[in-house]
Amino acid sequence: MRNKSLRLVPLAVLLLTLCSTRSFSQSITSGNGKYEIGVGIGPTFFLGDLGGNAGTGKGFVKDVNFPLTRLSFGLHANYYPTEFLGFRFALNKATLEGNDAETPNKGGAEVDRLQRNLSFRTSVIEAYAAAEFYPTVFFEQYDGLQGKFRPYGVAGIGLMKFNPKAKDIDGSWVALQPLHLEGQGMAEYPESKPYKLMQMEVPMGIGFKYYLKENMYVGMEVLHRVLFTDHVDDVSADHYIDESLFAQYLPAAQAAQAQRLYYRGTYSSTGTAINVQNLQRGDPTDNDAFFSTVLRFGWRLNDRNDPGIRARRQLRCPVFY
Repeated sequence: MRNKSLRLVPLAVLLLTLCSTRSFSQSITSGNGKYEIGVGIGPTFFLGDLGGNAGTGKGFVKDVNFPLTRLSFGLHANYYPTEFLGFRFALNKATLEGNDAETPNKGGAEVDRLQRNLSFRTSVIEAYAAAEFYPTVFFEQYDGLQGKFRPYGVAGIGLMKFNPKAKDIDGSWVALQPLHLEGQGMAEYPESKPYKLMQMEVPMGIGFKYYLKENMYVGMEVLHRVLFTDHVDDVSADHYIDESLFAQYLPAAQAAQAQRLYYRGTYSSTGTAINVQNLQRGDPTDNDAFFSTVLRFGWRLNDRNDPGIRARRQLRCPVFY
């Protein structure tokens, strides 16, 4: 009987070793939940032909016009095949706005935009898929998520739906795309093509997360959208068209709206009438863009690092799970 007990000792040591190795492996590879849901809110900034800051129009932060900042709201779901790589699926709603009259007047190149006096706003619905990369995970101690600070980069591809509008003289907001204000689809302007209100986008940015608990984080992210259209604000062509053509291509009511909205300039002239068709309307060489700064909150699901789950897991042998 004693000899039989002694023979069981090596087997018990082997099983304990396997369990211990499995537990350690779990702690450094897949110890955290693989799914996450979250929400985001923050300011969104339009970068296009209309509005902007003083001086010559520039890209990104230089041309932000803060009085026209609008909030965006979003939902996201993430899947983490491993801790350093995540895949995000997001749905956001935002408002973009540009207004030449809001450009700060410093007496420079922005004066022409002030006199052009065009404006627009549009709601935006976007859906995208993106990959997140967390480089600092490789330098972490694998002891759970609470207290972890994780910077990351993100890039993906998506779709955005927009519909630029301008305020008419009666205060109503009029959709601009159906008015063909730059001669889209008119035989007289073959270079001006109709544009679609659904466009592709490439979101890319950087951010960070801080885990308040094993299954909860707060974070901040700057996400820029590279767009493939210059018509988010309905302004692109470098010229104004002949306004008499609106009556030929549009119903009477729309033609009247188009004549009121295609040119809203406040240019002054000494003695001679202004020829609108000699003025520059937009810049077709640069596509529009927008970016957001988002405060994010998220929750991990099926959290394998939950203290209770972790304790039960460490008591179990790999043979059974």
